[in-house]
Amino acid sequence: MKQARIIRKDPPLFTRPVRLAIVGGGAAGMFAAAVAAERRVPCVVIERKARLGSKVLMTANGRCNFAKDISAEQFLADVGPAAPFVAQAVRECPPRKIISGFKSLGVPLRRMADARMFPADGKAATIVHAFGDLLRESGVPILSNCPVAGIRPQDGCFSVVTKNFTLLAENVLVATGGASYPKLGSVGDGQRFAAELGHRVVPYRPGLIGIETSDQRVTRRAGRRFEDACARVVAANGDVLYEYSGEVDCETFGLSGAAIYNCQRFIEHLLRERPGLKPADLVMEAAFDRERVSVKGPRPRPLKEAIVTIGGVALDEVNPATMESRLVRGLYFAGEVLDVDGPTGGYNLTLAFATARRAVVSIAQKGRP
Repeated sequence: MKQARIIRKDPPLFTRPVRLAIVGGGAAGMFAAAVAAERRVPCVVIERKARLGSKVLMTANGRCNFAKDISAEQFLADVGPAAPFVAQAVRECPPRKIISGFKSLGVPLRRMADARMFPADGKAATIVHAFGDLLRESGVPILSNCPVAGIRPQDGCFSVVTKNFTLLAENVLVATGGASYPKLGSVGDGQRFAAELGHRVVPYRPGLIGIETSDQRVTRRAGRRFEDACARVVAANGDVLYEYSGEVDCETFGLSGAAIYNCQRFIEHLLRERPGLKPADLVMEAAFDRERVSVKGPRPRPLKEAIVTIGGVALDEVNPATMESRLVRGLYFAGEVLDVDGPTGGYNLTLAFATARRAVVSIAQKGRP
């Protein structure tokens, strides 16, 4: 019997460019698509996982603290190093505007005493479903189970290459998230695309993550949460560099919770800003349940467990007024793929939403290539 000859072909090419390809269907990607629908910018969302918002579903232990009911100026003061870069985006899309937006979609909300905002039912799926309903009603195409292999400039547009097809786009918004929680799709793809297109990527550090200690005052309380607690970062000379009052959780590996997370994030940024400083020069103190535990040279848990990635696409190579690359026209970034991060408490979702909106509004306002 004559054996059939296998003819290998390149993946099919969609020859008509879409106005905007959004790579990543997390917080930034979903918000970008919603803004694109509102601004009548034809777009398509390309998501590597089977559904949108996989990481959003995990935020705040599945409850989704999506914003904090504070002013834009207070928000920026709390964000820290990235504040100058995100200032315009946040002032145009402040936390209270985001809160109003979810209310307008009919999502019942709950405000906590510390101004954190949640869906009233305490389910992150409520927020993701609100996006899904909006995008479906707006007719936004969503390509799921579709990892992007590369983004390449091509004849004034971009070819967005996947295993099974190549899509042409006039503009590309990279909204792939950071490099933590790889099982949820945050595997550093966007940073790789940026590097391949000539961008500098700031090395990763884990942000908003627990620290390790074998102190028995902690380990024997594993599984317990203390709401009325605090943590602080202390220098070798005894100066208190940072302090945060909030939740402290005891774990089998050590300490976690909002107070620990924010102190750990402060330490990571401090180490980056002061190259000569070493973790051993710092102490993290946690006060809870009438105990005061000191951890010298606090060691964070691995990046893959971090709530947020510190590091990413270098901000000096992105225009903060548009979120467009300064190196490649038509290439945009939003959310955690950038070297942008905030404290725990709804800040990082708000940053994703605000930067995504700024990018799409920029695309809507500019002329076509």
